[in-house]
Amino acid sequence: MKWFGFKAAQATARPFFARPFGGSWGGGAVVPLGEWPTSYEAQVRSGVLGNPVAQRAARLVTEGAGSVVVSASGGEAEQRAAALALVEKRSGGQRLIETLAMHVLLHGNGYVQIACDAEGEPAELFALRPERVSVEADARGWPMAYLYRVGEHVTRLASEDARGRTAVIHIKSAHPLDDHYGLGCVGAAAGAVAIHNAATVWNKALLDNAARPSGALVYDPGEDGAALSSDQFERLKAELESTFQGAGNAGRPMLLEGGLKWQAMSLTPADMDFVGLKSAAAREIALAFGVPPMLMGLPGDNAYANYREANKALWRQTVLPLAEAILGAVSQGLGAWWPGVSLAVDLDRVVALADERADLWARVAGADFLSAEEKRGMLGIGLVESEMAPLPLGER
Repeated sequence: MKWFGFKAAQATARPFFARPFGGSWGGGAVVPLGEWPTSYEAQVRSGVLGNPVAQRAARLVTEGAGSVVVSASGGEAEQRAAALALVEKRSGGQRLIETLAMHVLLHGNGYVQIACDAEGEPAELFALRPERVSVEADARGWPMAYLYRVGEHVTRLASEDARGRTAVIHIKSAHPLDDHYGLGCVGAAAGAVAIHNAATVWNKALLDNAARPSGALVYDPGEDGAALSSDQFERLKAELESTFQGAGNAGRPMLLEGGLKWQAMSLTPADMDFVGLKSAAAREIALAFGVPPMLMGLPGDNAYANYREANKALWRQTVLPLAEAILGAVSQGLGAWWPGVSLAVDLDRVVALADERADLWARVAGADFLSAEEKRGMLGIGLVESEMAPLPLGER
């Protein structure tokens, strides 16, 4: 595979891509709702694509990570600008940080391919589908290459190029039982997703049957013990379907004759517990994705005092650690070209943490025993150029 040259960066730098099963980019076989899938693709289709709670939780995390403002420090000014432009550049229509956040959150692994231009400088960062990537280890167990499989087509991507620089950046979450792959959350949420989807199927079936039998028509045969004839039964059934079933006939009074009487029905304790089971499954899904249930609009959760605290917990415990892990791995991968350049989240521009940062600024500003340089260091601000070197005599 060619890593150098303009054509290599523009045409052959990316591996072969194919349409998913089903013939269209958004199609494919969908696992029936309520089943418990075991493969990653089936879990994503049943969970993120087919479950509203899981999809909303994933979007809260990934869109939050994709919306952060990235700052660069260290190195030269041109190198910092190039690194920021490379991270913020869309590749194949995808936003790098948001796409990687989705991959790491769900799969536990994120892979970034570095494509270089004719001068050998990084020109593009492209996130690879993690379920199509497998690690090729050497005799000692260290990764030496990555295999990207699409159907029968396999592309081998070396971990380093001919000059020993990183070619594929591997971002993974901690996994207690695996040395090469990270641990995603979609597998842990599969059980709760299956329960929630099964409840959705159940409720849909009830709606198809007029929500549930609100009552029953009981025929009193009287003293003679006669039963309804087949013609009478079919006529009664047809009248019920045309006159009383459906949303348009809700609340219409019923006229009974011929020994018929109405017996009302209500929800049983088992039915009421079924509703609570669905709400518990929704909270477990949000827990697996690291999202406070309050932000999902789920009732009955009083773990946070208010919405602001829940949103702050989402950023502190889920979004920021994920974004920092991605930016740290990308900075390390680009270190061969731009040594010393570090990418991080600009915490001063995170809206959810505005009150925390304001309190920190106020405490640091009120510390009279600290010098200006020490205050800047505590706030993560470097010296301005006017303070780094004295001005010439003619400009003082």
